[in-house]
Amino acid sequence: MRGFRIGTVVGIPVRLNWTFMIVLPLFAYLIGSEVETIAGVMNETLGAGIDTAAVGVGATPWLLGLAAVVGLFGGVLLHEFGHSLVAMRYGYEIESITLWLLGGLASFTEFPEDWKHEFWIAVAGPIVSLGVGAVCYGVFVLAPAGSNALLFVFSYLAVLNVVLAVFNMLPAFPMDGGRVLRALLARNQPHAQATQRAAGIGKVFAFLMGVFGLVTFQLLLIVLAFFIYMAASGEAQQTTLKAVFEGVTVEDVMTPHGQLDTVTETTSVAELMSRMFDERHTGYPVMDGSDLVGMVTLEDAREVREVERDAYRVEDVMERDVASVTTDADAMTALQVMQEHGVGRLPVLDADGELVGLISRSDLMTAFNIIQTGGTPSVITGRRPEGDGRIL
Repeated sequence: MRGFRIGTVVGIPVRLNWTFMIVLPLFAYLIGSEVETIAGVMNETLGAGIDTAAVGVGATPWLLGLAAVVGLFGGVLLHEFGHSLVAMRYGYEIESITLWLLGGLASFTEFPEDWKHEFWIAVAGPIVSLGVGAVCYGVFVLAPAGSNALLFVFSYLAVLNVVLAVFNMLPAFPMDGGRVLRALLARNQPHAQATQRAAGIGKVFAFLMGVFGLVTFQLLLIVLAFFIYMAASGEAQQTTLKAVFEGVTVEDVMTPHGQLDTVTETTSVAELMSRMFDERHTGYPVMDGSDLVGMVTLEDAREVREVERDAYRVEDVMERDVASVTTDADAMTALQVMQEHGVGRLPVLDADGELVGLISRSDLMTAFNIIQTGGTPSVITGRRPEGDGRIL
């Protein structure tokens, strides 16, 4: 979840995603356009005593809409800090908190696998939302009669924060309630199995939410359902991969140096394309003697027009700033580095920075399939299935 940084609080970077810049004025407009209706609901439910005619005059609805939505996202930010501060108390590192289209997102460097940690981290957010709602209700109660703006904004925020807390506790993994569910399941079963079950329940909730959104023509609910479904699937997959690759190192999975096909900086792009076709590779380490100087891929070669490929050399198109891993790194770490850098293969270096192998997505997926069917790293090492080390 990318975004531009607006500040740091207790060591946690706070970011705004570009979607937040769209949804903020949109929500302000939607609230402003319904301000009299909302005021009527507050009068009926809380006895707010808001003059509905007064809040609907001139620019007042739009100012109230803006104040309400800023307050809402302020509550969302505090909700995420609730998660983050408890996580930090348990020793977890928080990369950032980002406000975006669907609210807030606290990014952890790693998710807790201790069920007690996850439980308290998950419930901390809704507890904070209830606290914010209580504070807003207190301001609403103490606001003098006739202060329509204060009565409207703080009664509305009191209700919304309670709704936010309750909604987040739905067992729709990876929402807060879904994480609480996983934590409770993980008391008596492996973490990966608990994740699969919680994710399955989360997908069911996402499907029902999406259907309800379609029937009631609520686009935001449909988007939220899609996000929950995809996030549940993604985290379940990551957890399964992490469980399968536990104890497996890059050295167990990589294609060793002696079996690598490499190119030099002076290799022509035409020759490179020919070798890719013959050897069925789409990525090569680029060597200068025994030194790794870059990586070149099919995507790099495609940048050169076919009629000019004899004139261009690998050094003209290769990537020189190359991400890499060491032999003792976890296999899961290698996959995460690939995802972070958007690459399909990584050179493997020893302690002296010398190239000792190459690990690719296909290497990892082959190892994953072998381990899942009962194989072990000793079975994988030294036995390179066809296609291993290639980016297919």
